[in-house]
Amino acid sequence: MIYNENIAKQLAENLLQINAIKLKPQTPFTWASGWKSPIYCDNRLTLSYPLVRNLIKEQFAACLKKHFPDAQCVSGVATAGIAHGALLADAMNLPFSYVRSAPKQHGLSNQIEGKISAGDKVVVIEDLISTGKSSLEVVQAIRSAGAEVLGMLAIFTYGFHNADEAFAEANCKLITLSDYEHLIPLAIDKKYVSENDLETLMQWRKSPDTWGK
Repeated sequence: MIYNENIAKQLAENLLQINAIKLKPQTPFTWASGWKSPIYCDNRLTLSYPLVRNLIKEQFAACLKKHFPDAQCVSGVATAGIAHGALLADAMNLPFSYVRSAPKQHGLSNQIEGKISAGDKVVVIEDLISTGKSSLEVVQAIRSAGAEVLGMLAIFTYGFHNADEAFAEANCKLITLSDYEHLIPLAIDKKYVSENDLETLMQWRKSPDTWGK
């Protein structure tokens, strides 16, 4: 679910302008998973641009107030969701925590850093949704601690069908500020890619795990 159509377009353009999103249909990127992809998204770059960073913070705050007014704390997905989660928690004057992909192998062996108590109503912050697997593992870790996950807010999603199914199956509401559907027409209009690249970009989104092989 997109929070706001106008914000989705504005943020997509911002992400292209600052090179947080790069499109290379002819010379694809290789993700850590080994997938070939015509797009690479690094939302960490938004932290270096105050106007973009503040837009994200303000829209996350507006979205939380509208969709999750009962939120008692904010939790970021390590590592890229930590900074944006902390900014949102500060703006909303709410407690903040973050969740690792797995418990530490030393010290207290924490997976959740910060305080989440049983019964707390938590909103999770993520920077990017691809398959949703790692994001939903964080949701499960919070639920295992006895807290209630009201939903997840993310900056951008590729909109993969399997990710939508995974969030639905996990009964976790996902709201994003922008997505692939809003990005691609804008990228063509602004000449980041050509109209001839459209079919390639859409075919990738349909089967990202096999595309380019």
